[in-house]
Amino acid sequence: MTSSSISPSGARDAWRAVVAGGLVMGCALGIRHVQGLFLLPMTLERGWPRETFALAIALQNLCWGLAQPVTGWIADRFGTARVVATGTLLYGAGLAAMAHSTSAGALALGAGVLVGCAQSCTTFGAVYAAISRLVAPERRGAALGVAGALGGLGQFAMVPLAQGLQAWLGWSAALVVLGALVALALPAARELDDRHTHGPATGPAAGPGLRETLGAAFGERGFWLLNAGFLACGFQLAFIASHLPAYLLDNGLSARTAATGLALVALANIAGTWLAGMLGGRHSRKRLLAGLYLARSAAMALYLLAPPTAATTWAFCAAMGLLWLGTVPLTNGIVAGVFGARWLGTLFGFVFLGHQLGAFLGVWLGGLAYDRTHSYGAVWAGAMLLGVVAAGLHLWIDERPVDAGGAARMLS
Repeated sequence: MTSSSISPSGARDAWRAVVAGGLVMGCALGIRHVQGLFLLPMTLERGWPRETFALAIALQNLCWGLAQPVTGWIADRFGTARVVATGTLLYGAGLAAMAHSTSAGALALGAGVLVGCAQSCTTFGAVYAAISRLVAPERRGAALGVAGALGGLGQFAMVPLAQGLQAWLGWSAALVVLGALVALALPAARELDDRHTHGPATGPAAGPGLRETLGAAFGERGFWLLNAGFLACGFQLAFIASHLPAYLLDNGLSARTAATGLALVALANIAGTWLAGMLGGRHSRKRLLAGLYLARSAAMALYLLAPPTAATTWAFCAAMGLLWLGTVPLTNGIVAGVFGARWLGTLFGFVFLGHQLGAFLGVWLGGLAYDRTHSYGAVWAGAMLLGVVAAGLHLWIDERPVDAGGAARMLS
């Protein structure tokens, strides 16, 4: 059965997969969104420098990126449900290890390696690929938008939940509870069973195999332009999420202002991701991505030109939230539209690796620049410049599907 010939009951099953995928991503991305709330209580109790915690989270981003092509291939080959189920359990184990870490190495293993690999199983790469296979192509944009919006809702809801658990139980027990919460998402993995889409109608017999598809993708400059643009995305988001609270404190604003700002990012992201997915089903995705990156750079420029106040910060966070993760369904949609959904998990994994390399650089260079200059100015400027460059790169991408022989032409 192909996604374009889904029966009414099959369509209902597909939308159940959309909801299930959104719930899984909501748990996974929501817990990732609140990890910074554990920095101070954890480092103060353990007597660690902040660098110890920051390095573990940077390693998490890197492991997520490096594991994504591998877990994407496993999902493409053996089915997404098994990958997601494994990821939910691995996520719980990683958070439990993080809660009981008493050394920098143990923290790096739990929060860095285990959680990073778990995120590759439970977030965009696996979930969006499954939804793209299970939903008819004409409904794909809307489906990805809804799943992304549900993921954004999880990010927003996790902020007060994590704060409440810390106040009630302490940081260590709160991490254990969050680990149990993501493990409870295990039943939702069943709804992402896309093994029937791996059969003769959609498998290698109906189109190019993995080796041929990878060869076509790697041989096209447009595929690498998409990677480069996604690197800019990772750099911008990781830098802002990791260093905006410190930037605000440096400018005399309160921790409450920073927490409210992060919550506004998550809340606005719900609408932004849904809107991006909807628009991506109707308009050129590459042009939407170019406009999104330019809008991010403009928002940062306007924010830095104005005096840093609670009002300007919250306006900036709301604007950035609208532009936050809308890049993901659009980027995923381009890959699916050009190369098809059969090997989407693997291909998106390679593109997402670029995103996570950017995230690693955004977190690391933000800290390095501040230690050297006591200012984030250079990194803000770099983030804005990358946005402008990414917008230009996307305009050169050819969104036409591959031909029957699998030879994509992503660059005009």
